[in-house]
Amino acid sequence: MLDIILAGGWLMLPIVVCSIVALGIIFERFYALKNERVAPAETSSLAEQWAVAGKFDEEKLIELQEDSPLGRVLAAGLANSGCSREVMKDAIEEVGRVEVHNLGRYLNALGTIAAITPLLGLLGTVVGMISVFTTITTSGVGNPTTLAGGISQALMTTAAGLSVAIPALIFSRYFHRRVADLVVDMEQGALRLVEILSSGRRAPNAVSARPAPAKNRSKRAAP
Repeated sequence: MLDIILAGGWLMLPIVVCSIVALGIIFERFYALKNERVAPAETSSLAEQWAVAGKFDEEKLIELQEDSPLGRVLAAGLANSGCSREVMKDAIEEVGRVEVHNLGRYLNALGTIAAITPLLGLLGTVVGMISVFTTITTSGVGNPTTLAGGISQALMTTAAGLSVAIPALIFSRYFHRRVADLVVDMEQGALRLVEILSSGRRAPNAVSARPAPAKNRSKRAAP
């Protein structure tokens, strides 16, 4: 493997670096985008139970926020449970935008690697072919073995670039789809919570972790 890298010339170095970075991103995103880390079903059920019973306070909201991205979205809804439906949805959407941004972390870098590594490989091939034709100009074509070896070395960078780009592109598309699916799950959980808080199904003694502003108090959900 080391011989192949050395034979490909100096442009093999950025391709190898890109492959290491891509591999790190792939493993990190596989771990970070697990269902149990982003949108565990028990988190949504727990938040709905608290909303129906009206038994949640600041301590429970902090516990929910530390649980998962879904927990932080649901905590925003519970924290504004004394406000109108529109205020709750705005608070949830504000937190949700941040969480969606975090879910897509490093995916642009992975897509960039998928785009540039074939170009680096092509550049290496072009540089190698220039070297081959320079040799032809100065020494002629008397030794076909030397020319074939030079062309083979020039093509190694293209093969290396494609070997990195193809998996990077596949996983980039996969993770974007994965993020989209998780966002849908989070939205569904948040909508169910908003319906519970705004439809009057929570207990009459529900305690909001944050008092409603004076201008919104007249819009509280009926007990």
